[in-house]
Amino acid sequence: MRIKFGQSKQSTIGIEWELAIVDATTYEQVPGDPLLLERVDDPVNGPIRGEYLTSMVEFVTGVHTTVNSAVAEMTRLRDWALSVLEPRGMTLLGAGAHPFGNPAAQRPYEKPQYRRVTERNGWWGQQMAINGLHIHVGIDKKDKALPIVYGLARFTPYFIALSASSPFWMGEDTRFASQRTMVFQQLPTNGLPYHMADWRELEAFASQLEGAGMIQNPSEIRWDVRPSQWGTVENRTMDSVPTTMEVGALAALSQALVERMSRVLAKGEPLDRLPFWFMRENKWRAARYGLSADIISVRKDEHIIHATDGILYWLDRLAPIADELGCHQQFEHLHQLVQKGPSYLRQRRVAAATDGDMRAVTRSLIDELRAGKPQFKED
Repeated sequence: MRIKFGQSKQSTIGIEWELAIVDATTYEQVPGDPLLLERVDDPVNGPIRGEYLTSMVEFVTGVHTTVNSAVAEMTRLRDWALSVLEPRGMTLLGAGAHPFGNPAAQRPYEKPQYRRVTERNGWWGQQMAINGLHIHVGIDKKDKALPIVYGLARFTPYFIALSASSPFWMGEDTRFASQRTMVFQQLPTNGLPYHMADWRELEAFASQLEGAGMIQNPSEIRWDVRPSQWGTVENRTMDSVPTTMEVGALAALSQALVERMSRVLAKGEPLDRLPFWFMRENKWRAARYGLSADIISVRKDEHIIHATDGILYWLDRLAPIADELGCHQQFEHLHQLVQKGPSYLRQRRVAAATDGDMRAVTRSLIDELRAGKPQFKED
């Protein structure tokens, strides 16, 4: 199977943000997506698109050179969607999963690809009322793509910990920071990428999956980090987040890491690698414990590192690149998330303050999305 990798400028940025549509009074997830799609020019490839469920929508930016400009476009898309939904009694919610809704009550669009997901995966296919955040970063040379895919996947636990926003499932605290991570990896071609020596091996892998009836096109290889036909590396590790501030922060971290890796490869140096089995363990730990996870590191002097310490270490190390890329402010926001809490912690604080009221938790997510910034404890 041939896999296309297009032309792209190094470290350009594109963002995909999946959101749930909810009733503004009951906070139940509702099939409001057609109201948006009937008002856009291209509901398939345009900036506002249908997704797996009729009760979710995806916002997709164009190609940007800075995170600031990508977030500005995303903000405009959010505001337009709210202007359509709110007069009709609906609004948007950004989280990996709805805090109390029944995922099996949501209905997929009638598309062959989605029907295969539902039918092939049985009960798990009915649980896919989950939302993610995907960050595309441009790669200027095809031979850099696969090393960067595997290199970026090493940072999966940090992205999960910072974005985790699905601690509740059908009204119950799962004790995981990211329940979405655990649900999504149940699909057979999902999960961490395998290390591939070169593009020929990737295409042989895809051909084997096709021959076994596992996929019909390369887009059905739903790795957490994967090369994209647009000439990008796509970081898919993250829960959807409530705010544009968090969207920008996570995009900046992706962009800076990819830029650093690209420079290392341009010098003819190898990227640090962690064995697949350790990356898998790190992913589980981050989904379970979020910022409290102990992460297995490639560093010989400190083989186990606390997630918070690891994130701060890399923010410091990447700061000069972030300044060059114009995302210093987003790095400050990352520091805030580490110090004051990602969404899973903020949701649990609301639940603790309201005797476990899931509607209060859901309302807090809606309020944060509208405000564009988190409601931290002191706010």
